[in-house]
Order: sequence, then C-alpha cells, then structure tokens
Amino acid sequence: MQSRVQAQVPVLYVADADAARRFYENFGYTEVRTGGDDASRWSYLQCGELTLLLAAVTPRLVTVELPLLVYLYVDDLEATVARLTEGGCAVERVGHPEHAPGGECRVVDPDGNVVLFGQRRAVPGQARAARTGKEARFSLIREAAEAVHRRDGAPARCQIGGPRGEPCAEPAEVKLADSWGDTVWGCVAHADETLLNAHGAFLASEDGQGLGPYLRARQGQPARG
Repeated sequence: MQSRVQAQVPVLYVADADAARRFYENFGYTEVRTGGDDASRWSYLQCGELTLLLAAVTPRLVTVELPLLVYLYVDDLEATVARLTEGGCAVERVGHPEHAPGGECRVVDPDGNVVLFGQRRAVPGQARAARTGKEARFSLIREAAEAVHRRDGAPARCQIGGPRGEPCAEPAEVKLADSWGDTVWGCVAHADETLLNAHGAFLASEDGQGLGPYLRARQGQPARG
C-alpha cells in the first residue's frame, strides 16, 4: 500500500516570529499554537485549511542567499491591499495575468521574502486599479525589447542565464547596463529579474541618441558665458 501525503506545512525561518505573524495576519492567517523560548520560537498559523509555520531560531538553521518567494491566492484583492497599506506595507500592483485575472500584487514581508498574491475571480476592465511598480517597469522592458527587435541589434541568445549559471535558450531582447560600464543582453524574463535584484542596473538604449553623440554635439557648440 502506497503512502500518501496527508498535509502540507510550509515553514518560513524568520528573525522575529511576532512581526512575521502580524504581517501574515493581513492575509487572514491566525495563530492557533505557539511555543518555544528566547532561542527558539515558533508560531503555527492557519487560514481555513491552509497552514504556515513561522520559526525563529538563534542561530538561524537555514540561511539563503536570495529571498524566498511565497505565492498566495486571496478572495478579495482590494481588501488585502487596504489592510497591508494601512499597516505601513508598500504594495506594488503587478497586473492581471492569466493565472490571476482579478489582479496580482507584490509585497515584502519583515524578513525580506517576496510575497506575491493574486485573485482568481476576474474583475471587469473598468474596475481594475492603475498599474504600479513591477508592471510599470515590465511595460518599459517590453517597449525596449520591441525597439531592439525592430532594429535587429541583439545577439542570438540571452547572456544572463539562470540563478545557478545555467544557460538560457531564449532570444536576447533587452540590453542592460550599470554605472560602471558593464553591459549584458537578456531575455525579457531574466532582464526583469536582473533589474529587480541588481539595484544599479538600468535599461540601455541602442539608438543613436546616447551620450556619445550628445557630447560630440556639445563640443561643437560655443561655450556659454
């Protein structure tokens, strides 16, 4: 007889169990059990049939280089946004993707973990809130990719690759740069990820209106005085 999983309990290692609990209460979770001491605190949360275990252990048992990503489906996106905003959390509206036609948002919990939350129930177009944050940035990335495609100026493949250095077979559509002069070409998805995590990166234009032509034109102008 094959054994089957009967329950699933996601575990988040946090710095402050009380702060994390207050944050996740915005999504309807409530604490049903808690325990531990100063060196090892835990809080068991539940929302309907869903559970979440917050663990604050000193020293931390699990250390990750990048923040975790948690995805939650909510029944009322706007009410959740209102609760988070009233609590001082900065919420970005990501848009209305196919998997969340009622809207999708992004927020960061007290430990730096990214929490995406969406609504499965669709809303009419006129009821949709204005885009902010990531969606606004993503639209700029799409525009840059379309401009490069029209000029056919990109290399064949994405040069960014996956988080462990694995190559990406997607076409390179967007050029990124930073203030130190480094540049890289990437697909739309990896370019968006890089802009999100590499804070000094920005979209690099491939047209003829860059700094070089601008400075050369200035050198031919009489000095102001």
